[in-house]
This record gives sequence, C-alpha cells and structure tokens, in this order.
Amino acid sequence: MKPRPVTEKSKPFILVKYFAFTSIVVMFLGTIVLSVLNTHWARRMQYQKSEEYALLLIENLNHQVLMQFMIPVQLKYGKIELSKSYQSELMDTVVRNTMHSFNVEMVNIYVFKEDLIAYSFSQELVGMKNLGGGSYQKARNGLSTSKLVSTGSFIEILLGIPKEVRIITFAPLRVNLPEVLPLPKVSGYVLGVVEIVQDLTADYRTIFRFQVLVIVTITMVMAILFVVLITVVKRGENIIQKRAQERLKLEEQLAKAKHLSTLGTMVAAVSHEIRNPLGIISSSAELLKKKMGSGNSNASIPNIIIEESGRLNVIITDFLNFARPKEPNFVPCDISEILRKNTSYLSSQTSRQGYRIHEKYEVPLPIVMADPDLLYQAFLNLLINAMQAMPDGGDIIISAGMVNGALKIGIDDNGNGVTEELLEKIWNPFFTTKEKGTGLGLGIVKNIIEAHSGSIDIQNRPGKGARVTIHLPESQGA
Repeated sequence: MKPRPVTEKSKPFILVKYFAFTSIVVMFLGTIVLSVLNTHWARRMQYQKSEEYALLLIENLNHQVLMQFMIPVQLKYGKIELSKSYQSELMDTVVRNTMHSFNVEMVNIYVFKEDLIAYSFSQELVGMKNLGGGSYQKARNGLSTSKLVSTGSFIEILLGIPKEVRIITFAPLRVNLPEVLPLPKVSGYVLGVVEIVQDLTADYRTIFRFQVLVIVTITMVMAILFVVLITVVKRGENIIQKRAQERLKLEEQLAKAKHLSTLGTMVAAVSHEIRNPLGIISSSAELLKKKMGSGNSNASIPNIIIEESGRLNVIITDFLNFARPKEPNFVPCDISEILRKNTSYLSSQTSRQGYRIHEKYEVPLPIVMADPDLLYQAFLNLLINAMQAMPDGGDIIISAGMVNGALKIGIDDNGNGVTEELLEKIWNPFFTTKEKGTGLGLGIVKNIIEAHSGSIDIQNRPGKGARVTIHLPESQGA
C-alpha cells in the first residue's frame, strides 16, 4: 500500500490531529493523577476525622470513668485498686457501656507512673509493660497523638488496599473534679493514659473502590472520546485524501484535455490539408483505370491506388471525428432499435465468420433523448471490436435494461479479454494493438457516450472475455 502524500493543505490537519491526540493523553494522565490525589486527600480527611472522633470518645470516656467509677469507688472504698476484681469489673462495665455502638476495636488504660496497662478490652494485655512507647510518654506529658498502622504485602500497601488499617490514638486521662465534692484537689491532673484503636480497613477499601470506579469511568470516557476522535480524524483524512485525489485527477484531466485540444487542432489541420490532394489522387486513379482498360497488364496499379486512398480516407475521417466530435442532435429514440440496426448491418458478416449474437433487452425499454446516428456509430465500433477479439468466431451478448435509474447497455464477448496493463491504456489516443488501426476507435466511442452525459467502462468477465458497460443517465429519458 502506497503511503499517502502529505500536501501543504493537509499539514495543518496533521498538526491538529497530533495536538488532539496529545491533549487526550495529557488529559487522561492528568485525570489519573488528580484521582490519585483525591484518594490521598480522602484518606487524609478520613484519618483526621477518625482522630477527632477518637479524641471525642476519650473526652467522653474521661467523664464517664470519673463520674461512674472513680468518684463512686473513692467515696465507697477510699482508694482505687483495679487489681480488685469488683473494681476491675466495674471499670470494664463503665468503659464498654461508654464505647458501646462506637467503632472502637481496643481500649487500653495505662497507669500514670509507669508504662503499665491497668485496664484493657483484652485481659491478656493487663499488667504488660512498655507497650506504649513514645506515644505513651507524650500523652503522659499532656499531649495527644495518633498514628496509622497498615499491615499487608508491599504490593497491597502500594496499591492502597492493605489487609488491615488501624489508627491508634493516645491521650491523657484527666480528672476534672467538681468543686462541691469533698475530695482532694486533683482537678486537671493527668492520672493516666488512654489508648484507643479504631479499625479503618473497611473505610479505606471503600475509598479504594471509589478510586477504581473513578479510574474506570475516566478510562471509559477517554476511550469513547478517543474512538470519536479516531473516527473524526479518519473521516477527515479520507475527505482530504479524496479531495487530493480528485484534484490530481482534475489536474490530469485538464492536462490531458489541453494536450488533446492541441493534438486535435493539429490533426484537424493536417487531415484537412491531406483530404484535398487525396481526393485528387483517388479521382486521377479512377480516370487512369478507365483509360487503361481491363486488358492492360498494369491495370492493377490504379486499383491499388484507389484501395489505399479509400483506406487513408477512413483514417482521416477517424482523425477528424476524434479531433472535432459532433454535437449530439437529441431526438426521442429507442436504444433497442439502434442495437438491432447494428446487428442487422453485421448479420451477413457474423453468419459467414461464425459469430452468434444474443440480444437480451428488457421490455419495454424507456425512450431516451439521444442522437441515434452517433450511438449507432459507437455501438458499431464496439461490436466490431468484440468480433476482432474472437478471430475464429464466438458468442456476443448484447443486453439493455434499467439499473438504479439509469439505462445500462452491456456488450460481452468470449475472447481472451484485456490484460491489466492494456486496461489502463486502451483509452489513450492512437494506442492500438492491431496491425491496421488508428487507435482512435474507443476514443471516439468515449467522446460520443460522454456527450450523452453517460459513462463507459471495459472490464474482464469472471469467466472469459471482456465486458463493455455503458450507462446513460435517467435525465436523458423523454
């Protein structure tokens, strides 16, 4: 397949095409980056929301532990000892009732003096030391901290779908006692550290699913835009290519028309100058033949002069018909009658040389406005060509009928057909494969058909032989 030529007019379109493709790619990548940033912001907001949520829970827990555990135990038993089972059970009840229905996975309470867990949702952790680390020390100094802990493989964490995601918040356990209570002035003091663990796995997976949905939607939208752009670009390229081909074809036709016009003018002038002396030569040969008589041994010479003069006159007539085609004299006529006139004229020759002509006409054929004499000449040339393609005789099929609003006339033979190389040259003036011929016969036929606003085409038949197809438009109909 030959590459399409890049014309000056198509260069701006190519730039537009590249700009459009680049814009789609940039928009797609930019949208993906924006989606990733949005996901990061959503996770950041979720983290801040969970941290604030944990601090509110701790503040509420401080109040509930103070009011429902510390004050009652202090008043009843004089001191707080979580090692006592009745106090630890009361503490557990207060904490669980406070955290009930809230999304809290673990609560640990550390004593103030050392990194020791005094209370936990898990009894196994009670009494364990040195689990709080630096977050415990900051909370002991009155500063609340939070951290995010993710577990899973490297790929899972990289894609943002870890197996488990938890936010761990440490905050001081403060005691703000009412002034009316007869208790030691310990209001505002940090008495311990509270650790709250929240499971954010489901929230992060929801964010990840939303991110996937956004990316899939963006991909689909961009794919649709890409398909639309490809379609528009292809259509634009085809239009530009078609116009370029039409322009080249018109330029070729214009150059050919100029060439033929010059050639026709020259041929007409030369033919006119030849015809006059040719007539004198022919007349002189006729007169010489009469004077010599039939008994003269040289009587054959005038016959040769007369025969060759007649052949030269036919050639000159072809030249003039091609150089100065006649304007059609349109009258209502029946195409089938013109074709039957052709076959009747050739009947003696066809029967003698073994040709069989088959006529297939639709009934009735429409009456068309045409020049019967010019069409007769065109059909006669085509029938003679078909006969010459079958020197040993054969079948010629003539068909006529209406197809898609146009009159279609076909002439088929079963000769050897036309080679692909010759199909491109047969319309050229003076091109011929015959020993005796001007190469203007098909050119004259084409001029006649085009003068009737029609078209002619020659193709090889699927089986054997050639097929000539003529279309006369419906506008020619009477």
